[in-house]
Amino acid sequence: MKISIVVGTRPEIIKMSPVIRECEKLKLDYFILHTGQHYSYTMDRVFFEQLDLPSPKYNLDVGSGSHAEQTGKILTGIEKILLKEKPDVVLVQGDTNTVLAGALAASKLHIKVGHVEAGLRSYDRNMPEEINRVLADHCSDFLFAPTEKSRQMLLKEGISDEKIFVTGNTIVDAVFQNLKLADKKMQVLDELELKKQEYFLLTAHRQENVDDKDRFEGILKGLKQLVEEYDIPAIYPIHPRSRKQLEGFDLEIDGIKLMDPLDFLGFLQLEKNAKVVLTDSGGVQEETCILDTPCVTLRDNTERPETIDVGSNILAGTIPKNIVDCVSAMSDSNKKWDNPFGDGKTGKRIIKILREVME
Repeated sequence: MKISIVVGTRPEIIKMSPVIRECEKLKLDYFILHTGQHYSYTMDRVFFEQLDLPSPKYNLDVGSGSHAEQTGKILTGIEKILLKEKPDVVLVQGDTNTVLAGALAASKLHIKVGHVEAGLRSYDRNMPEEINRVLADHCSDFLFAPTEKSRQMLLKEGISDEKIFVTGNTIVDAVFQNLKLADKKMQVLDELELKKQEYFLLTAHRQENVDDKDRFEGILKGLKQLVEEYDIPAIYPIHPRSRKQLEGFDLEIDGIKLMDPLDFLGFLQLEKNAKVVLTDSGGVQEETCILDTPCVTLRDNTERPETIDVGSNILAGTIPKNIVDCVSAMSDSNKKWDNPFGDGKTGKRIIKILREVME
C-alpha cells in the first residue's frame, strides 16, 4: 500500500503529524505533498523540523489567491503528482482548499480518499470551510470521524456506515506528543514577560470576522474592555492577512499586544497558561479543551459542539458586551472537563484501519 499525505496549512501539518510519525515508525511506503496554501515550504520548513517530521517530497508553492484560483492551482498540481506516483490512497485533513482539491483530484483518478476529521458541521454555508468539508466527505472512501456526534452527522447525510470510522481526533495525539517538548524547549512566557493565568490570548483569522469591519471591530473593542476590567494584557499573534485587514479598516488596537504568528510549540505554551483564550479557530477550540483552558469562541456557531457540551467552550459572537460576559462566565467555570476527542492514539488507529481495509 502506497499512501499520499496531502497538507497545505500549518494546522494540517500539526494534525497530520501523528499519522506521519506512525508511517515512519512502521516504515510504510508513503510520501508528503505540501501545497503551500498559506506559506511556501521555505517558510513552513521550521514547522517540519521542530515537530521532527520528514520533509515533503513535493512542494507546490501555490500561494494565495481567490478560492477558485487557489483551488484550481492545487487541483492541477496534485493531479500531476498522483498520476506520476500512483498511490493507493490519499489522506487529507480538515476543511481547507487543499483538502477539497486533494480529495477531488484523487477521486477523479479513482484513487481511494481518506478524510481525517470527517463529519464536522457548522451548518453555515457562508463559511468556505463548511463547503470544503461537506464536499470532501462526500467524495471520500474512508471517513475518519473524531467523535460519535460526527459519525451521526455523516449518517444523516446518507453516507454509508461502512465508510465511517470513529477514531478520535489527531489533535489529541499532537498535543500529547508535543507538550513535553514545548515545555522543555520553549520559554515563551518569559520572553513575553507574561505570568501564568494572567493574560488573555486572542486568535482571529476567519474570513467572516476579519473581512467584516463591524465584526472585527467588535472583537477588538471587547478585548479592550477585558484588558481594562481585568487589568491584564491581551496577546494577539496575528496572521499577515488579518493584519492587512486591520490596517485597511484603520481599527484601533488599544491595550492589545500584536505579534507575529508563533510556531506550534510556542503557541501551545501560550494556550496552556492563558486565563481565557478567545478564538474563531476550530482547532484552538479543540486544543484548549484538551489543555483545560477556558475558551470563548468569537463566532455564532461551531463545528466543534462537543466543546460546548463538556463545558470547555462558549459561543460569544462579536458583540463586545457578549464577549465580556462570556469571558466572565468561563473565568468562573470549573476548569476540569472530560476530553471528548480521544485517547491520543488516533494516528495509530487510522493507519491500522487503512492497512486492514487496503491490504
